[in-house]
Amino acid sequence: MNAMTFLISTLFDLYLMVVILRIWLQLAKADFYNPFSQFVVKATQPIVAPLRRVIPSIGALDTASLLLAIAVVMLKVALLSVIAGASMDPVTMFIYALVSVVKQAGVLLFWMLLIRAILSWFQQGYNPIIQVFSQLTDPILSPIRRIIPPIGGLDLSVMVLIIGLNFINILLAQYIPFWAVV
Repeated sequence: MNAMTFLISTLFDLYLMVVILRIWLQLAKADFYNPFSQFVVKATQPIVAPLRRVIPSIGALDTASLLLAIAVVMLKVALLSVIAGASMDPVTMFIYALVSVVKQAGVLLFWMLLIRAILSWFQQGYNPIIQVFSQLTDPILSPIRRIIPPIGGLDLSVMVLIIGLNFINILLAQYIPFWAVV
């Protein structure tokens, strides 16, 4: 039972991250022809393309992909509920899905910042992954860089953002019910 729960959670969470990346790539207007971007698009296109025919985008927000992200979490919760022999009403599942998508986006941002910081130490020349990570994180880091410029060549904006993300996570954990914690 635990192995099946782990497998379902891991697979759904990984796919959720890919769907969130698709939304984020479009919002950041990242390079579509980058190999990393191409992977994200190809992994989500079979489901997003039919949804886009029915669900229009709202400005730069790809609502079809957002709906897919929510559906992925709801399907994960439904499968885990069946395995556990529990039940959850659809409204609670939807709220849980919204919280999970936001939380997973924060977790994804954290890992992208950490990976980008570590890779920057070893970067030599052009790297397509670092390029996309920069396109995704620079819009979030640039306001922090305006307030705290690099000190002696050391960019503290990543550390400030990670501390801020952890602060928000801990603060919101007080107000979100225990079942909504991912």
